[in-house]
Amino acid sequence: MFSGGVNLLMLAGPLYMLQVYDRVLSSRSVPTLVALTVLLVGAYAFQGILDLVRSRIVMRAAALLDKHLGGTVHAAVVAIAVQNPEARDAGQPVRDLDQVRNFLTGSGPIGFIDLPWMPLFLAVCFLLHPWLGFTATAGALLLVTLTLLTERATRKPSQDLAQLAGLRAAAVETDRRNSESVVAMGMADAMSQRWAAVNDRYLAATARAGDVAGTFGSISKVVRLLLQSAMLGMGAWLVIRGEMTAGAMIAASIMMGRALAPLESVIQNWRGFVQARQSVRRLSSILARLPPQRDVTKLPGPVASCEVDRLTVVPPGGRAAIVNDIGFRLEAGEALGIIGPSGAGKTSLVRALVGIWPAARGSIRLDGARTDQWDPAALGRHVGFVSQNVELFDGTIAENISRMAPQPDSEAVLKAAAAAGAHDMILKMPLGYDTPIGDGGAALSGGQRQRIALARALYGDPFLLVLDEAGSNLDNDGEAALTAAILAVKARGGIVVSVAHRPSALSACDKVMVLAGGSQQAYGPRDEVLKKLRGVKAPPAASATNLLKVVHGIGSASGGGGDR
Repeated sequence: MFSGGVNLLMLAGPLYMLQVYDRVLSSRSVPTLVALTVLLVGAYAFQGILDLVRSRIVMRAAALLDKHLGGTVHAAVVAIAVQNPEARDAGQPVRDLDQVRNFLTGSGPIGFIDLPWMPLFLAVCFLLHPWLGFTATAGALLLVTLTLLTERATRKPSQDLAQLAGLRAAAVETDRRNSESVVAMGMADAMSQRWAAVNDRYLAATARAGDVAGTFGSISKVVRLLLQSAMLGMGAWLVIRGEMTAGAMIAASIMMGRALAPLESVIQNWRGFVQARQSVRRLSSILARLPPQRDVTKLPGPVASCEVDRLTVVPPGGRAAIVNDIGFRLEAGEALGIIGPSGAGKTSLVRALVGIWPAARGSIRLDGARTDQWDPAALGRHVGFVSQNVELFDGTIAENISRMAPQPDSEAVLKAAAAAGAHDMILKMPLGYDTPIGDGGAALSGGQRQRIALARALYGDPFLLVLDEAGSNLDNDGEAALTAAILAVKARGGIVVSVAHRPSALSACDKVMVLAGGSQQAYGPRDEVLKKLRGVKAPPAASATNLLKVVHGIGSASGGGGDR
């Protein structure tokens, strides 16, 4: 609507020229000139207001799109990272959304919006004289041809540029995350060469895409100037023949320039349009793969049991099962220790337990309800999880413990830290609970990160606590705190599932499961299982090294899997 008003008011300039040349100059009437000028100023002022409103609408529409899709795109990034932890460019959806928003806030959309009004200016040219209309139409067709050629020429370079931009960003992130290894082992030169190779390809692709777009943009500009001059020449010829006035000649030249301006704008912004279109396609494809959001009945918090029935786990994108036919049941106040050699499927099992990976077959139930019957956010409040590779967020210690809640419960934060045995450690920090820890907890040691991750898992007193080698970086005090935390969860009626490699973790467990080759080799009360493994009754502080030797023997007999 606003574009229609803007384009109609653009007729004011040609009409003003027409009246000045054909009436004012011949009549030498100053009052007519003043009246026409006042009308022109008013028309241009109103056009400026409409154009300003139109540009602001476009800007706010782009912001609204980003606001509407931002949360969904963020969820897509998390889903990609979960489905494929080794994905090199999980952040591509965010860049795609940025690309679409940047295109919408530029001059490109205005050119596309103005295109439907081009026939209006061509029609006015026909009204002035048919030959002027034919000349303008021929110019429009020529520029349309250039637009189609631009589309074909920029499609492949734009695709290559988007792919290389993702590889470039992934290379930077990889080098950043492995910076300590790079420095310690003298890998800086090698990594710089790898980065330079990727960057050179990216710069070459940028140059190719820019050259193509620039070439066609320059050609279209030259063609437009030639056509405008041709229009002026055609008008002069018609004036000489007495078929039109000089004012109509000037007005027709301005009219053709206005008619072809949207086409030239489209050609100049075609590269951005192609990139935005590719981004839309990638976003549509990614968002279509996200599970549909559905309203679920709110269930009460689990308080009684956790049951796993014939669970089979296949990694996202894979075909072969990593974990096969697992089954166990835990009642409130019980803890399960999972042991087995590397590649046995322990991490894959806990990923399924906490909902990171879906079950390919079988079920996981809390108080009889399948976990997929819960809203993920609601279920997450009842689950605590410490992963094998602890990752913290850029923020304060309190924010991390509170799971980055917008309004953290200070009392719950202190309670979780105390339950993890981390309260005194945190108080020794420069700002205590308000100490910034940097990206990934860079300001902390491995043991400190693990203690804070345990406190985060205990925040809100979750019913199910899942620990994947949570004591791997802990000292003796940390191990004691971990054992105390497990016992405290059991005492308040929670359930603990712990991948255990240390006797301190097994000593707090009521039951033990042995995994090897993705299959459940043994399951039952802790002392009975350990007795079967070693041939003698195992004390709580049994040697973890000897125990794992026995388990490795089972694994070699049953066949191993990948390092899962």
